[in-house]
Amino acid sequence: MSLAPDSEITPADIQRGKDALVRDGAWANVVGALSGGIILVGLALELGAGPLAVGALAAIPFFGQLAQIPAIGLVERLRQRRRIAVWSITAGRVVVLAIALLPFLEDKSTALMLLIAGQIAIAVLGAVGTCSWNSWMHDLLPKEGLGQFFARRLFWATTLALAGGLAGGLLVDHWPFGERIHGYSAAFAAAALAGFVSSYWLAQVPEPRMDKGVERSSVASMLRLPFRDANFRRLILFMTSWNVAVNLAAPFFAMYLMQQLGFGLGIVVVLWAVSQVANALTLRQWGQLSDRLSNKAILGLAAPVYLGCVLALPFTALPERHLLTLPLLAVIHALMGAAAGGIGLATGNIGLKLAPEGHGTAYLATVSLFGSLAAGIAPIVSGLFADWFGARELSVVIRWVAPGGGSEVLAMRLRHWEFFFAFSFAIGLYALHALSRVHEKDEASEREAVQLMTLEARRIMRSLSSVGGLRLATAFPFGRPTDRLPDEAPSDGAGAAEPTDTEIRERHPQS
Repeated sequence: MSLAPDSEITPADIQRGKDALVRDGAWANVVGALSGGIILVGLALELGAGPLAVGALAAIPFFGQLAQIPAIGLVERLRQRRRIAVWSITAGRVVVLAIALLPFLEDKSTALMLLIAGQIAIAVLGAVGTCSWNSWMHDLLPKEGLGQFFARRLFWATTLALAGGLAGGLLVDHWPFGERIHGYSAAFAAAALAGFVSSYWLAQVPEPRMDKGVERSSVASMLRLPFRDANFRRLILFMTSWNVAVNLAAPFFAMYLMQQLGFGLGIVVVLWAVSQVANALTLRQWGQLSDRLSNKAILGLAAPVYLGCVLALPFTALPERHLLTLPLLAVIHALMGAAAGGIGLATGNIGLKLAPEGHGTAYLATVSLFGSLAAGIAPIVSGLFADWFGARELSVVIRWVAPGGGSEVLAMRLRHWEFFFAFSFAIGLYALHALSRVHEKDEASEREAVQLMTLEARRIMRSLSSVGGLRLATAFPFGRPTDRLPDEAPSDGAGAAEPTDTEIRERHPQS
């Protein structure tokens, strides 16, 4: 099959390409579920990795994005984005297959070094493919309906990743053939096979020819171009600070749960699955909101929820792990999964939306580059200081003293990884401030995003629930009774009435 650009692309070809992209994304996420995340951390710990090595593994995919700099020149020179993306991504999956052999090495330290080297190769090849893929999608996909399309793609990607991740975790945790470490070999081999299926579907996506009317420039001048755009500079600042906030803590959630709280790999995988289910169930709503409102409004709603969950983690085992710790962790993971769906969708779409026509390669590569550098530095910093914070504790105690005695209540305590959760929350607040300065066309407020999400929840309640009172329960405090007239003003004359359900539907009709 030819991977050269197509001379003509019809609307039917674009629809066919969208369907292929959904399948590609689904199988690609299976690769990540079976060879990254919890599975990768588990293998590294089996090979004797410490906090710094785990931090390095978390940082490698982001530092690998530096490869996008020469990739920009490669794309501009060859002008065959499908060929570059398919071959580079497929080569990375061959490396995944090779990593499946590492658990059979007797020298665990050598195996750990080869694991890190393999992750570097995968990251570099993936970055080349990503640079080409971003430019390719920027020219192929129409801007209308991007939110719902990527929501559908993410839904199936999350669903297959959920099934693959659960299967991989259970396979490793209950490996029936000899040593448990060999279960990781089976997981990585399955990941490689899923990757080859993903590459097949990616190759089916049509590619428009690159615009020959755009003057070729040096890579350096192309990277400088986005910084002349004041609004895009603000977006780069937001993405950079947000990636620092998230990656100070997120790569170490599994270590926190397994080492600090004492849960097994199986429980950690189940908690991950809870977040994935919540993610999948809310992606459709996030996609509709993204098309009707703005990506900035979605981020303004979802990002604070995510940050609040990160800050809440230390309180689940206060003063020590107890019966409610696991249920609380499940609730937090569900909220984080739902919020992460909106964040992932909006951060991807906002760059595609703000990048000008003809400069998608440079703009998207630049924002990805700076965001990835920040995301790569953050876990390295956490790994370097993990042992120092591991020997320290910060507690807030409420003490009551009375003539007949007294009592103390431990209100807050930070230990080891929990310090990084607090730092993540603080930096995340700054990232939200940076987001407030980004301007997006057709912006809508976070209030309208909350109202629209609530309307969707109420619609589901009306159709699924036998409890009538739930309709009113979901109306307060976000909405008002649906029988209120749209033009009814507040009786106190304080100003214009907040939009009613009817007005919101009229402004943002269902697509």
